[in-house]
Amino acid sequence: MIIYGVAFLALCTLAGLFIGELLGKLLGVPANVGGVGIAMLLLIFVGSYLHKRGLMSAKSEVGVEFWSAIYIPIVVAMAAQQNVLGALSGGPMAILAGVAAVVLGFAMVPVLDRLGQKKPVAVAAESLNPAQR
Repeated sequence: MIIYGVAFLALCTLAGLFIGELLGKLLGVPANVGGVGIAMLLLIFVGSYLHKRGLMSAKSEVGVEFWSAIYIPIVVAMAAQQNVLGALSGGPMAILAGVAAVVLGFAMVPVLDRLGQKKPVAVAAESLNPAQR
């Protein structure tokens, strides 16, 4: 059912926010560090795991897809709440962290592309013409 997909998303969100708060406390930052991002990663990885094993019905996936479609506006709204001016005036560390995250993201594109490529399928002997056998 669609409500199970939404419940699955809610569980991932709660787990991500909890991990983000815990990470913030471990780093000594009085804020949630990446909770929404962690929640989305959990949603992707756990959702993929459940889908591959046939444990998530098509209707449940519709609930997840609904919230995935409005994820971008949610992130934009959350970013609007951030104090960008305060982060920039906080020194070069904020700028360095942002640049490092972008560079690391770009560096991961070829790695993820190689991981996502499928190995070629062996050609069946019947498909070869007699001269190639």
